[in-house]
Amino acid sequence: MSDIGDWFRSIPAITRYWFAATVAVPLVGKLGLISPAYFFLWPEAFLYRFQIWRPITATFYFPVGPGTGFLYLVNLYFLYQYSARLETGAFDGRPADYLFMLLFNWICIVITGLAMDMQLLLIPLIMSVLYVWAQLNRDMIVSFWFGTRFKACYLPWVILGFNYIIGGSVINELIGNLVGHLYFFLMFRYPMDLGGRNFLSTPQFLYRWLPSRRGGVSGFGVPPASMRRAADQNGGGGRHNWGQGFRLGDQ
Repeated sequence: MSDIGDWFRSIPAITRYWFAATVAVPLVGKLGLISPAYFFLWPEAFLYRFQIWRPITATFYFPVGPGTGFLYLVNLYFLYQYSARLETGAFDGRPADYLFMLLFNWICIVITGLAMDMQLLLIPLIMSVLYVWAQLNRDMIVSFWFGTRFKACYLPWVILGFNYIIGGSVINELIGNLVGHLYFFLMFRYPMDLGGRNFLSTPQFLYRWLPSRRGGVSGFGVPPASMRRAADQNGGGGRHNWGQGFRLGDQ
């Protein structure tokens, strides 16, 4: 148990709380402590019955069962891997900026969910984070199942197809990718590559709540310094193993 505790405490703070909530809320529903009916994002209940907690619970809840357990675990793994990598990579030392990215993506997904009657928001939010990581590390070579290798920029679309095969919905993954692209375009590509104005900026109250540990912003299209160091330690060449050297399903 001490090893599990040490591992859990080693997860970056924001990812740790997100991961914990994504485990706890489905567990509460599975045990019947609270009816899962209160966790879904139902537009009528949210808009007309003022059940304002639903966008939050729908972000963390997933109906775990015999037909959905594997899909849940796979996406929980994606959450842990790619949220932690972003938080300690491109957003290293800038927790307020990382939280702002999550909030921006979440708000976009909630609005889309209300408009399209999407009742669960967990997978779209995870995919939006994975998409941002993939674009910031787009030229890295990642490994997937059966030894397949490709550039990281294709990873969100490969996972979209993979989730569909194991029981996911293409719509959820697609919305996540589109929201991730919107954030990436407005925060990185448009102002840095195209010379446009910066439409997104982290509110000051987030900086007061989560002060930056050091300055600096990772350049667009360049892997963050921590990832470049890791690549150099692995012998250079820009190769990067998905899952820190383990394929999904190992261990």
